[in-house]
Amino acid sequence: MVKTDTKGIWKVISASSMGTLIEWYDFYIFGSLAVVISTKFFPSGNPTAAFLSTLATFAAGFVVRPFGALFFGRLGDLIGRKYTFMATLLLMGGATFLIGCIPSYETIGFVAPLLVLVLRLLQGLALGGEYGGAATYVAEHAPAHQRGYWTSWIQTTATAGLFVSLMVILATRSLLSEEAFDTWGWRVPFWISIIMVYVSYLIRKRMNESPEFEKAKAEGKTSKNPLKESFGHKYNLKFVLLALFGATMGQGVVWYTGQFYAMSFMKTVMNLESSQVDTLLGIALVMGTPFFVFFGWLSDKIGRKSIMITGMLLAVLLYRPLYKTMYETADVSNKTVAKTESSTDLDREKNISTATFHYSFTDGSKATKIISTDLNKMPFAPETKSTIIMVSPNDKWLLVFLVWVQVLFVTMVYGPIAAFLVELFPTRIRYTSMSLPYHVGNGIFGGLLPAISTYLVTNAKENGDPEFYLEGLWYPIIVASLSMVIGIIYLDHKKRN
Repeated sequence: MVKTDTKGIWKVISASSMGTLIEWYDFYIFGSLAVVISTKFFPSGNPTAAFLSTLATFAAGFVVRPFGALFFGRLGDLIGRKYTFMATLLLMGGATFLIGCIPSYETIGFVAPLLVLVLRLLQGLALGGEYGGAATYVAEHAPAHQRGYWTSWIQTTATAGLFVSLMVILATRSLLSEEAFDTWGWRVPFWISIIMVYVSYLIRKRMNESPEFEKAKAEGKTSKNPLKESFGHKYNLKFVLLALFGATMGQGVVWYTGQFYAMSFMKTVMNLESSQVDTLLGIALVMGTPFFVFFGWLSDKIGRKSIMITGMLLAVLLYRPLYKTMYETADVSNKTVAKTESSTDLDREKNISTATFHYSFTDGSKATKIISTDLNKMPFAPETKSTIIMVSPNDKWLLVFLVWVQVLFVTMVYGPIAAFLVELFPTRIRYTSMSLPYHVGNGIFGGLLPAISTYLVTNAKENGDPEFYLEGLWYPIIVASLSMVIGIIYLDHKKRN
């Protein structure tokens, strides 16, 4: 008999979504504050190397997510969904809070980045166990023919978590002076997480176990060895691999390009002012988030595969023109200077001269460039230390639109995927089987994207490539293309359970 009753499902979704949103918030404040963190936990002197080290530490959290998926997925199939994702919530919250307490590199040296790395790994393990539990829990409460719609609410939490992290950072910046935020204020978003985690823990504590798992348990049909059943049997392993290479691998790179790489690109390649980037990205996320639900609902009507494949295809075809337009929009060499102001400061102790230039452009954009010259070295070689650009209101809305288009691709590949994965595996091994391809696809292929793409851009720039800023896109384009081809050939529309 087909289950059609949705009574009480909003309570299930609210409790699941709240915890998942907070875990994503915890996970992403590190990436959102990567530029600041790189100056606190890594040696100063080479900002590019420090930023790449921070991205590598950020990526480490993604790399261990599959191990968290195996560990907590197994627990979820053995003892139940509820208690497993309560444990992941507490682990995530504790690790995030402690990152905000670590002394800087100047105070404790190399122990600082080491501690950050350890806590980042714990965050990754926790998140590896969280998503599969939440998606499975909601899907097992939903009618089978509406799983796309109901699980799509869980899919909004990753973007919502990123949005909340940006808003908390923006609010903290606005309440503190720039100096105070740089000195200690960046720690506040990490500390706030412990309050949200505690509230979410209390909500989850009152939830009941999934009805499908309870039924399987009462009938003695739960798995004795979920890992062996999931990956030791050829038939099930085939679907694990298909889910990874035909869906989550491509979905992962589209997700991280459309949201995280877009943010990193605007801050470090386009040199846009950090608060302006957070604001315009936040607007694009708010405008794009309802489409997770729309495409989840649509996947119940026309199937999951066609929507996800279309999202990957559009991303592959349009990434380069989108990013080319973004870069050129903020490129001040294309703008006309209306006014220039400058000042010079001399550090007599170090014998270093610093010149600061403030430019106003006819379209309303502004830029600040700081050039440093070491007077101890002959001949003098002025070096640009930083460039910060504030685009005009018109250009800002153009950038919002260009990021929103990328978020739309994200909603197409990500909105239906929870239902797609749930329907691929039976109840007895669902938590374990769906968690691994999801977290390898997102954690490995997607999570490494910011570090790999930033490296490709940096390398191309050093080699004098005039379109260096587009080089980082080859990684998501190639990975999404491969996933799309595999998905078109090997995935079908059949539900296996």
